[in-house]
Amino acid sequence: MRISLLATAMILGMITAPIDAANAAAATSNQAAIGYNIETVAEGLEYPWSIAFLPNGDYLVALRVGEVRRINAAGVVSAPLGGLPDTYVASQGGYFDIMLDPDFASNQTIYLSFAHGTAGENGTRIIKGTLGGDSVENVQTLFTVSPLKDTPVHYGGKMIFLADGTLMMTTGDGFQYREAAQDRFSLLGKIIRINKDGSVPDDNPYADGRQGDPKIWSYGHRSPQGLVLDDTTGIVYMHEHGAQGGDELNAVLPASNYGWPAVTKGINYSGAYVSPLKSASGIEEPLTYWVPSIAPSGLAIYSGAAFPEWQGDIFVGALVDQEVRHIKMEAGKVTGEVPIFTEIAARIRDIRVGPDGFLYILTDSDSGKVLRVVPN
Repeated sequence: MRISLLATAMILGMITAPIDAANAAAATSNQAAIGYNIETVAEGLEYPWSIAFLPNGDYLVALRVGEVRRINAAGVVSAPLGGLPDTYVASQGGYFDIMLDPDFASNQTIYLSFAHGTAGENGTRIIKGTLGGDSVENVQTLFTVSPLKDTPVHYGGKMIFLADGTLMMTTGDGFQYREAAQDRFSLLGKIIRINKDGSVPDDNPYADGRQGDPKIWSYGHRSPQGLVLDDTTGIVYMHEHGAQGGDELNAVLPASNYGWPAVTKGINYSGAYVSPLKSASGIEEPLTYWVPSIAPSGLAIYSGAAFPEWQGDIFVGALVDQEVRHIKMEAGKVTGEVPIFTEIAARIRDIRVGPDGFLYILTDSDSGKVLRVVPN
């Protein structure tokens, strides 16, 4: 398949848009009303994609280029941790998400998702290992997407732990294999759920393998780059890129179909229809969606004490708009949305709530930053 340079740039989320004047004004008003400052924790990082918070106050940051760096409270960045696997670094391929085990204090275990394989055969993989001072030991492979593909885009790779100790991860459709998102025996375009040892939970919707792959939790996803658990309600939220428009924020339900590519509110980069259907019976409707695309990346639910007015609200990074969307939530429903942190003026790759109640934001470039949002 031949893809135009414009289409390729849009696929990779590389096209940026100027900050709209109205959005900038709304964001400035938001800052004045809430009162926050943005601090730089560390900078000069080569495409940071995710961050995890160590109990001693240090940070682990996974870089797409295939490195994990440790950053201390003073902002000093370590050399790359040893012992981690090589990754296929191309386009969107590389290291994706890094996460601590719920029992990290006792077992020192971390999890990493990344692009495994080669240009001809690659897919999203999860490994776990024991964190030492400057390396990771006892590395084990827990999961690899199948079938493998030959495209360097649409990997997914966002991970969370649920309250029952099971692990969820998003997978993308591989772009040229979008029909696989509707195939319940393919692991492309899915949310998967596994145990910490890589086995299948007995209560997965297709655990017996008769109607789908036992690891699948939900299907019909395109390029999901946000996944978060609301600890208060137990709701799992995710967001995914549409094509040209049709980015979605969804509540994740087992055995549910989220439509792609049979149903979408976006169109192809060429301007042609992906599907004539924008909604259909049996397809989960998004909580909200974006046309034109904002290219969502990074997803957080605020639950800290530093900003009590944000309790229960959702924050979504916007790669194209170079800002964060603050989404007001009430009883699991979207009640409003405003841009915030437009003063960063950079592509936002990840956003998390730290154990200190501050928001942490990663900017996506070859000189990326870890930023911290604190009360003024």
